[in-house]
Amino acid sequence: MDYKKFVYEQKKREKALKAKATKVTIKEIRFGPNTDDHDYDFKKKHGEKFLQEGSKLKAYVFFKGRSIIYKDQGEILLLRLARDLEEFGKVEQMPKLEGKRMIMFIAPKKK
Repeated sequence: MDYKKFVYEQKKREKALKAKATKVTIKEIRFGPNTDDHDYDFKKKHGEKFLQEGSKLKAYVFFKGRSIIYKDQGEILLLRLARDLEEFGKVEQMPKLEGKRMIMFIAPKKK
């Protein structure tokens, strides 16, 4: 009986810890290498909203076909986004090219 009570208490503790754990959601924003200012502002506003909600932000530039020659423009675009969103979150991973995508992660600031 004593052992069963111990196992019950242990399961109860684990359940309480699991309930307190926060689930991290990742929201994505996709850009093209030649994204225009209006589109950029629109997506930046969404990024602000995601970070204020407490979600991580995965911003990436997708290079289609021959647009891979604009890697520098894609990196500049992501760094500009990081600078514009620095009051809402901090950069977790700087822009890095993976295949046809240049990816950057931004984590929300603690409240």
